[in-house]
Amino acid sequence: MQPSKFLYFCEHGLQEIALGIMALVYTTRIIWFLGFKAGGERQAPTGSGDADTRKGILYSWANIVMPWAMESTRRKPFFYAQFVIFHLGVTAAIGLSFLIPYGHYLSDSREELQEGLLGGTAMVWFLQAIIGAAFVVAVVRIVRRVSDPYIRAISSPDDYFSLVLLTVWFLSAVLAAPNQFAEGEGYLLAFFILTAFFLIYVPFSKISHYLYYPFTRYYLGKSLGYRGVFPILRR
Repeated sequence: MQPSKFLYFCEHGLQEIALGIMALVYTTRIIWFLGFKAGGERQAPTGSGDADTRKGILYSWANIVMPWAMESTRRKPFFYAQFVIFHLGVTAAIGLSFLIPYGHYLSDSREELQEGLLGGTAMVWFLQAIIGAAFVVAVVRIVRRVSDPYIRAISSPDDYFSLVLLTVWFLSAVLAAPNQFAEGEGYLLAFFILTAFFLIYVPFSKISHYLYYPFTRYYLGKSLGYRGVFPILRR
């Protein structure tokens, strides 16, 4: 059985349009961002002889996978575990949005894809486990954002909207993972419509912070490496 024309459009045309808009906005923002010249250092290099700008940049980039390097994650490993699960779920859901429409290129047909990679097999269970865990973390984050007065005080409407939308998207991905539409296309339609909306919305929201990570960490690592602060030496 083949998907309806509308589902086919949501899986292909709609996603490609949304990806094009996202790429255009990101390219524009990166060009604008690179238009700002970084300030020069006004002091002589300091620190030990082991510190330099190159090591500082590499250390700064790798900071995201070194929970021991920051006090907040070192003292609260549970929150770092949530961070890892949440972003693994995002990665798995994004991968699913490409695997369903284009995974048949790895097989002879969509039917073979359903019977193989996404047919109630270990791959489906694996994706559902990761994305399902991210869904649970997202719910916990919503509760924490609403109940904690300090986090609530610094939260914007975009914070709430993005987090709730991500939570719903995770749930739709879990339900759409088997890639079955013989008894209805609702789960798949919901997943791909939400995915397309995210692709267009994300560049204009706080979720786009990951776009700036390589640049901001580069400048931070370069400056602190020059000053002899990065890499941090622990004795």
